[in-house]
Amino acid sequence: MATPFENRNFQKELEKKLQKLKEAGEVPALVLHSCCAPCSSYVIEYLSDYFKITVFYYNPNISEQEEYRKRVKEQQRFINEFPAKYPVGFIEGDYEPQRFFESVKGYENCREGGERCFICYAMRLERTAQLARELKADYFTTTLTISPLKNSVKLNETGLEMSKRYGVEYLLSDFKKREGYKRSIELSKEYSLYRQNYCGCAFSKNSCKEKMTGLS
Repeated sequence: MATPFENRNFQKELEKKLQKLKEAGEVPALVLHSCCAPCSSYVIEYLSDYFKITVFYYNPNISEQEEYRKRVKEQQRFINEFPAKYPVGFIEGDYEPQRFFESVKGYENCREGGERCFICYAMRLERTAQLARELKADYFTTTLTISPLKNSVKLNETGLEMSKRYGVEYLLSDFKKREGYKRSIELSKEYSLYRQNYCGCAFSKNSCKEKMTGLS
């Protein structure tokens, strides 16, 4: 049985929110957690017409430092090259993969997209909410809902929990809707963005390898 939360249309709720902001002539400040440049591309294109965005790059789940640095540079490059209506800032969070491994200890063997990932969602969204409070931003949200592999219901549920905890409004989303994921692929090609083939953590990388092995 689906819960009432699972039956909510997050995209329609977002559209209503954006319409109200437009009618009020407001351009609020938004802290946008980004997992990578490709996923952020469509989200920045979409939301920068309504918000002054600060992209927060906090992804301690990325296990390899070289991979992490590559993704950071691509994120910064896209922000610098994309002609957003309102300015888009950038803040890099701490790179602390050990914190990620400690947080998911005991969940190493969970399936991809399961409880281990939910812990990771919470870790990243909590830091984003903390930063939004520090910056006195009006909203915070994440690019993660653009991925067909991510649980949008759990992400929005977690975002609302962090909103209550830190006193900053969470912007509901399901960015994969309205062909958002398709648009992110188009923008990635247009800006020649590096597109990784796994989430970032060692567990997702191993899962990707296993799938590729099974296809060979």
